[in-house]
Amino acid sequence: MFTQEEIRQIEAHGLTVAQVEQQIENFRTGFPALPIVRAAAVCDGIRKFEEDEIADILTRYDAQSAKIRCVKFVPASGAATRMFKELFEYVNDDKRTAGIDKLITNLEKFAFFAELAKYLHPQIDDKDVVRNIIIDGLNYGSKPKGLVTFHAYKEGARKPVEEHLVEAAQYASNGERATIHFTVSPEHKEGFLALLAERQSHYEQKFNIKYDVSFSEQSPATDTIAVNLDNTPFRTDDGKLLFRPAGHGALITNLNNLDADIIFVKNIDNVTTDERKADTITFKKVLAGYLLDLQQRTFELLRAFANGDDRCAEAISFLRNELCCKLPEDASRELIIESLDRPIRVCGMVKNEGEPGGGPFWVRDERGREQLQIAESSQIAKEDIHLMKEATHFNPVDLVCGVQRYDGSKYDLTKFTDPKTGFISQKSAGGRDLRAQELPGLWNGAMANWNTLFVEVPISTFSPVKVVQDLLRPEHQ
Repeated sequence: MFTQEEIRQIEAHGLTVAQVEQQIENFRTGFPALPIVRAAAVCDGIRKFEEDEIADILTRYDAQSAKIRCVKFVPASGAATRMFKELFEYVNDDKRTAGIDKLITNLEKFAFFAELAKYLHPQIDDKDVVRNIIIDGLNYGSKPKGLVTFHAYKEGARKPVEEHLVEAAQYASNGERATIHFTVSPEHKEGFLALLAERQSHYEQKFNIKYDVSFSEQSPATDTIAVNLDNTPFRTDDGKLLFRPAGHGALITNLNNLDADIIFVKNIDNVTTDERKADTITFKKVLAGYLLDLQQRTFELLRAFANGDDRCAEAISFLRNELCCKLPEDASRELIIESLDRPIRVCGMVKNEGEPGGGPFWVRDERGREQLQIAESSQIAKEDIHLMKEATHFNPVDLVCGVQRYDGSKYDLTKFTDPKTGFISQKSAGGRDLRAQELPGLWNGAMANWNTLFVEVPISTFSPVKVVQDLLRPEHQ
């Protein structure tokens, strides 16, 4: 199937021929749907804490936080293409929509207006205004979301990178240091470094802490081959194979390289202003505190098993009632221990108010375990899609992860993925149609075999910016 030159190209990409052949086989056979049992709900897979419980968890977390190694992990590699898609269509295709009218009418309400104003003059027309947002002037169309100005403050505007620094100081620090890791694209890294060089010391003085900021890039070895519509390898005009990024599910490798007790995961664009941050800070601590409580009890059971103490009945009850993992009646001792001895994640879930995103579900795996999983619509069979419509909550990507084992070693997170998950879409390159293969998100297939818990969090903790006009919402003003 491949020439010697193509085999060298595959190996230079960090892949093997066998891996690429498996990717092509996935195109031919497709990915199986998730075995959905039902949507999770409050009192059936989603925990809703009362005020006194929240206060108790916060007290315990604050007491432990100085001893915990925390990392705040922020996927920030994508360009803001979708955010400014409507603006490009106006400039390039003269397609003026209601969204463009809204942008122009409210231009001075955007936090980036002060930066934009220097490129404007009295006679400028609307199209040139938009051009100065995305191409000339601010050039936001070629920048990542993390470097777009989101919020205005009296002391100066902030970009999402800065808002994540502010958040980290308030829930992911030991009181002296806060560690943040951004995944970035190589072409954008210098922009992140320049912003931090300019602004990091300001926030260190503001919160009286030091930041440890690091970066990583998505490995080319996680890319997938593109194929023609007949599932044969797609070759570019110069005869080379085409590889494409496999989506942010591939970032499990980046996450796996971090050394921490707990890792907070949150998207780069899900930030809000200081005035509205209280719920975010509270519930990040709640998720982390709840995780630490469950982790401690899990470790106690695993140590008992390691010492020869057979506590199977207690472990089955704990898995069912606390870790939301229901084992088959004939579960072996090995399955009980295996089900305990996994990474653990606690995921915030918000009430479904029409926002796009995956949802919380009960699924049954090939071992007969019924457990919780985050699923996208593309992972659900047509005959089960009604279950997604019945979901009362959805996934805002608000996770806290426990990646350490009971003996102090670290899990290899790449061993807890589900290689049978993924989805296939139709794209194009060089004017030719192709089929592309992506992994479900970091919080879907890449964490499919973790112990997973869901906690209801307020909608105020979810304020993403999918299109530029979202910056006019109250949570960004």
